[in-house]
Amino acid sequence: MAKTLLEVKDLKTSFFTETGEVQAVRGVSFTLKKGEVCGIVGESGSGKSVMAKSVISLIQPPGRIKEGKVNLKGENLLVKSQKELRSIRGNQIALISQDPMSAMNPVIKIGKQLTEVITRHQGLGKKAAEALAAGLLRQVGISSPEERLKQYPHELSGGMKQRVMIAMAISCRPELLIADEPTTALDVTIQAQILDIMQDLRSKNDMAMLLITHDLGVVSQNCERVIVMYGGLVMEEGPVKEVFQNPKHPYTEGLLRSLPKMTNGVKERLIPIQGTPPDLLDPPKGCPFAERCPYTMGICKEQMPPHFKIGDDRSTMCWLEDQEIKKRGDMNE
Repeated sequence: MAKTLLEVKDLKTSFFTETGEVQAVRGVSFTLKKGEVCGIVGESGSGKSVMAKSVISLIQPPGRIKEGKVNLKGENLLVKSQKELRSIRGNQIALISQDPMSAMNPVIKIGKQLTEVITRHQGLGKKAAEALAAGLLRQVGISSPEERLKQYPHELSGGMKQRVMIAMAISCRPELLIADEPTTALDVTIQAQILDIMQDLRSKNDMAMLLITHDLGVVSQNCERVIVMYGGLVMEEGPVKEVFQNPKHPYTEGLLRSLPKMTNGVKERLIPIQGTPPDLLDPPKGCPFAERCPYTMGICKEQMPPHFKIGDDRSTMCWLEDQEIKKRGDMNE
């Protein structure tokens, strides 16, 4: 059985603005095993990216990680100094951001940006670092890598910039790769190529991966487990196939129903989730999805549901799974 690589416990991150405290992440807990690929899905504003950046302590003011633990191989990253974190970031954990252009320095050549990561963490000389950088670019499908190293970011296409970001992220063979919307701005063909490259590198290097995306199809094809976030909380988690075939939370059900479908060659009308996400300046005391849920009960608006276990490796944060409520038969009150 694979060992636990990452364990996140009751993680809470807020942004302290002039209008008040925005509770972006409100108590997220999950584990990730060595070599496992886990998808994180949810609407914009659900807390996915903030949670991922909190894992590697990249939250900038006015944001602050309020409490919780992020254990990497048993060591809590949230109590590490900045010096210790710099030795971990890029080395043990790497991040691929959703906008490669903003993640790279536009006035520094690709080669220098790549070799800087390699020399800092691996202690190689200039020539050895350049040779490794060229090899990494070739590995992620970039032709004439020696020439690309001499170019600036603006001279590359969106797909090539994303490949450079992947090369940078895997340059030190991290144990955990966090990919935050890695294919958002790319066309479908390039998107498929990038995902294939990431899966290939993951299998070769035995990396675990957190894949943050809006695209449930990407999760279905590339992930083993899925975490569904909403309102800064985990609504449901479990094996991808089980969650997508038999969702236990109404929010997950709503996400799946809003996908385009074809039956017998006929396009079906999309069924959107009515309403708007909760205001995290003043989050509801009950279930954050209660105002949009078709199955809302009285208790949903008054009390936050716990995480109900469904078998050994699934859970959902929904009162519909409460056995006492099921026995009483008051699920439509």
